[in-house]
Amino acid sequence: MNTPKVLFMVPYPLGKAPSQRFRVELFEPYLKEAGIHYRIAPFMDDATWQHLYKQGSVFQKVWGIIKGYLKRLKTVLIDVHNYNYVFVHREAAPLGPPIFEWIVAKLWRKKMIFDYDDAIWIANTSSENSIAAKLKCFWKVKHIIKLSYKIAAGNDYLRNYALQYNNNAVLMPTCVDMERMHKGTKQHGNHKPVVGWTGSHSTLQYLDNIVSIIKELQDEIDFTFLVIADKNPELPLKDFQFAPWSAATEIQDLLRMDIGIMPLQADAWSEGKCGFKLIQYLSLAIPALASPVGVNNIIIQEGVNGHLCDNDADWKQYIKVLITDAQKRADMGKAGQAYMLQFYSTQSQYKTFLKLFS
Repeated sequence: MNTPKVLFMVPYPLGKAPSQRFRVELFEPYLKEAGIHYRIAPFMDDATWQHLYKQGSVFQKVWGIIKGYLKRLKTVLIDVHNYNYVFVHREAAPLGPPIFEWIVAKLWRKKMIFDYDDAIWIANTSSENSIAAKLKCFWKVKHIIKLSYKIAAGNDYLRNYALQYNNNAVLMPTCVDMERMHKGTKQHGNHKPVVGWTGSHSTLQYLDNIVSIIKELQDEIDFTFLVIADKNPELPLKDFQFAPWSAATEIQDLLRMDIGIMPLQADAWSEGKCGFKLIQYLSLAIPALASPVGVNNIIIQEGVNGHLCDNDADWKQYIKVLITDAQKRADMGKAGQAYMLQFYSTQSQYKTFLKLFS
């Protein structure tokens, strides 16, 4: 059989967006080792990305989107003929119906693989892009699934959605590379503990559920609350630290944490989340606390690598327990790291990824 040739159509510039970095870009070493010829074709360029989530910047956003459509048109009309597989991460283009996907799958009859890690059929856009939200065509997700040769879904909730429209849907969790990137191990000791959260501006809202609890606990115990994000939430806490997210310092910043948290709302959008915060924490031997929503119930092994917190009392109790017990943190962190290596690492999932192209 001939070696597969794969065209990856992705939304964002390389090295910028977590979903793309950890579901596509992280597997590049394995594609190379397998001798697979591939190309990654982003829709958006770096300049557009810089303005995307800022208030205003309308001209830059519009011009960036126009440039993206022109590039994508060339990709699907000309470049695509050099490949026999087309891997679409989330969508080929951010606005409008799935025209590019239709051209790839129906007109050119390429084997299209659709990959997604959020409940992207549900309307969920930021206030910075309220106009674009009206043009998103969230309904297109089911049609892209119908057009696809295979679907790679980040959790069972997403896979079950896909199975309504296409029987060839496989589970492929979001992973971390525990040899090349997430290879550190938190050293738990009797220093001043750090409770931490990492995410983006779009998920900062979930901190609203936990701030009052952190505030109460800081009146009782001496610990730091750390946020790693692309926007400073400026939380009104006694001891609050902010680290601007950077790919260069991501692992170093995460390793400042002794406990990682992931509060969520119990809704359909959260059901689609793939627990990536938890995967990052646990891969570095940082025990995790999370709301019992969706895949969190699978990633957190209750009492082994962390705790599920169903209410304010749970959050307060388990944060307090872990803050005051360094040995428990170390034991849970070790268990979590082993669990991630077995099920949520590229080392454990690369064969599933490569099998998409067979």
